[in-house]
Amino acid sequence: MLFFIATVLLVSCDKQPDIDHQFTIAVIPDTQNMVDFMHQKQEGFPIDAAELFIEQMQFVADNTKSNGGEIEFVTSVGDVWQHLGIYLDDEHAARGFPAILFNPRLGIEKINKGINEFELPMARRGYNLLAYTGVPFGVAPGNHDYDTGYQYNPFTNDPDPRARIREANMVPNRHVGGYNTFNDVFGPDSRYFKGKDWYIDSFNGGVNSAQIFEAGGYKFLHFSFEMQAGDDVLSWAQNIIDAHPGIPTMMSTHDFLNPRGERMPSPVYDLALVDPLDHNSAEDIWNEWIKKNDQIFMILSGHQIGQAMRTDINDYGNNVFQILSDYQGRGMAANPPLDGSRITGLGDGWLRLMEFDTGLDVPIIKVRTYSTHYQRYANEFGDYAAWYRNLEQPNMSDKEFIEADHFEIELNDFKKRFGEPN
Repeated sequence: MLFFIATVLLVSCDKQPDIDHQFTIAVIPDTQNMVDFMHQKQEGFPIDAAELFIEQMQFVADNTKSNGGEIEFVTSVGDVWQHLGIYLDDEHAARGFPAILFNPRLGIEKINKGINEFELPMARRGYNLLAYTGVPFGVAPGNHDYDTGYQYNPFTNDPDPRARIREANMVPNRHVGGYNTFNDVFGPDSRYFKGKDWYIDSFNGGVNSAQIFEAGGYKFLHFSFEMQAGDDVLSWAQNIIDAHPGIPTMMSTHDFLNPRGERMPSPVYDLALVDPLDHNSAEDIWNEWIKKNDQIFMILSGHQIGQAMRTDINDYGNNVFQILSDYQGRGMAANPPLDGSRITGLGDGWLRLMEFDTGLDVPIIKVRTYSTHYQRYANEFGDYAAWYRNLEQPNMSDKEFIEADHFEIELNDFKKRFGEPN
């Protein structure tokens, strides 16, 4: 009898727990056009676009691990709401930044009322759905999520004719500043992150943050970065990496790739050009931080309408996958006339589901693009290319366009870098 008990204990101690190798990361692209207070019936819009946003967030919540689904982590790439607050943040005021941008047709009072009485409460309502599930998540701020915006004029009136030629190829640029609004909603002391063991650190009050989650037999590190982050952010993030060596690491930020797969900003939001002391370009961030850290294997972004993916080799000879997902220009959910009239961008409920399988000899990610409004994947939706291709990728064929939103990534160096799942 004693021998039997000892044998049972030995077997029990040697048995490894089962690993669920399959899990999903949900990527929420720019949602500002759904949350926009002007895109609701009370303002004369054909539909209440915010219902699309809540529908999307409810879908993600319903499919989290705690609710019986596969989603183990959620990341938002920014532009959660639409309108900037109309006040000048102290830092930029002290540095002499120019006039604040706002829509004069709406007026300051209506914009502030729309932000405070509709857009911010609606954003909280959506993210409350995630918070109730307990799923770890991160939110990166987009240019619409800052306190205020500025118009930057690059024209110097330089009498040198060479300068005038150079300026003729430039456009007035925009800049953003102030963290108060975003940090009030998504700061480390918010109900979303305070006391959560998976929310491990923040910087600049919460516009930069770090999370850790476990899935597929691995522990993952994730960063949410402010837009075109500066050297101080990179230094903070390096300290986090140094404290968590060897962990597969991802970064989400608002602006990194354009729809052609280039690490280039949109022409009107080049923060590194306007304010190089506080911002780095995507190319700078790649050269100065990403490729020097072998544990970073993926970058996720939005901001520039469309989709793109590129793979580059870091300083250690390993892959870094960079992926753009931004569907804010899609507006068929409002039933627009199909006579060439301008479509109001909403997003139509499209988001990215990144389905990992770490149990294979070569792990894979199945990248799927899904509409919570139409309840279809991109490759299942008959009107997909006809509705959206000309807006986002006019140089692609219909087949190429669908494949850009429904594809697989082979993580052929993942286990070499991070070992077997355990």
